[in-house]
Amino acid sequence: VSKVIFLSHILDENTPSYGNINKFLIEKKSDIQKGDVANDSFIKTTVHIGTHIDMPYHFFENGQTIEDFPADFWLFSKEEILFLDLKIDKEKLIIRDELIDRLEQIKKKSQISILNYKLLIVKTGMSNIRGEDRFWIENFGFHPDIYDYLIENFSNIRILGFDSISVSSFANRMLGREAHKRFLNPENPILLLEDMNLKDIDENIVFKEIIIAPFRISKCDGLPCTIIGKIND
Repeated sequence: VSKVIFLSHILDENTPSYGNINKFLIEKKSDIQKGDVANDSFIKTTVHIGTHIDMPYHFFENGQTIEDFPADFWLFSKEEILFLDLKIDKEKLIIRDELIDRLEQIKKKSQISILNYKLLIVKTGMSNIRGEDRFWIENFGFHPDIYDYLIENFSNIRILGFDSISVSSFANRMLGREAHKRFLNPENPILLLEDMNLKDIDENIVFKEIIIAPFRISKCDGLPCTIIGKIND
């Protein structure tokens, strides 16, 4: 028996953003309650808000955008998904050794080819505090070295997804910029899927399939996403 769940957050005016600089704004231009024929809403927002994907164009003028990826790029079968629930020291805001050590264990123990993996999802636990300011003030970031490790050892990974608001820790933005540039390198990018909803997910859950559906905006550096997972009930 399968169950279908969302792995993305819904967008609303309380949605946090990196550094809490930008807001998601929705306004009715036409309103039935005010006598108009229909409701018609306009939105104003950064594309880097809520569950969203960073495109290489975010940091590279010659970087790829949504037009460069076919529809099947966003579909992942059971064998292609690697989900890890990391236990991280809360004082340590940059993830490096914890993730590389786990991946090394998987590489040694894996019964299937690690080259099957195309989507790596990392749960940091940040989903649990998403309603608090520390969600964006003290968010976990990922060290640029993780990109190099993945390219060398899990070379078919094409997306890194996680429940932190950004690959860049707000407490160390210089390292965060380097991480963005490393992962989004147009020569061999690993796209970044930020601010996933992983609150109720753990390693006991078996994913049968994951579909990532980015908002298809032409020539854009980031795209809000809906993510649907099919799991064993």
